[in-house]
Amino acid sequence: MKIFHSLKLASLLVLAVSLTVGCASTTEEVGQDTAAAAIAAAKTANDQVKAEEYEWRDTGKLIKKAKKAMAEGRYAEAVKLANKARRQAENAIKQKNIEMKRLAAAAAAAKAATASESSAKAAVVTASTQQYTVTRGDNLWDISAKPSIYNNPYQWPLIYKNNSDQIKDADLIYPGQKLDINTNPSSADVDAAVAHAKSRGSWSLGVVEDSDTAYLAR
Repeated sequence: MKIFHSLKLASLLVLAVSLTVGCASTTEEVGQDTAAAAIAAAKTANDQVKAEEYEWRDTGKLIKKAKKAMAEGRYAEAVKLANKARRQAENAIKQKNIEMKRLAAAAAAAKAATASESSAKAAVVTASTQQYTVTRGDNLWDISAKPSIYNNPYQWPLIYKNNSDQIKDADLIYPGQKLDINTNPSSADVDAAVAHAKSRGSWSLGVVEDSDTAYLAR
């Protein structure tokens, strides 16, 4: 009985040792596979960041350290280093996406501001211009004298110059013509117009005054 009991104990010890060795071997294999997978994932993530030129400075170094740790059998450390490298690469991608969105938003805001400025300028131009429809018997002198226009007949050259595309002879306008009136001319333009009106020759139909041509050229 004692011999049988001793054999039984020995068998149990052998089995225990075998299980211990087997477990150790299995743990080692899992650790190595896990480390290799972690390093591969980190490398894939970092390769993507490299391609987009947004790699963090020490991510590549962490992957090298992880590979060295795995080669030396320090699998837990290898996994830790690889995971850190992968997280850095993922964060770099997130950082780039945030930056791209910020730049896109800034570009959109700048475009909107430009459009708003253009609209404002157009509104100012529109606000400083009114239209007058010529009626029978009208002439530039009388139109300029109207209180709703310039309230000064000597400013008629302003109307002439502003509508030179449709008025060939300042002495000849037609009913139905729509004249654009600059309601906010500069003082220099007003002075030039008044000076021309006062120095111009007599009114005559069908003849374009040389002084009118010179005035338009200024």
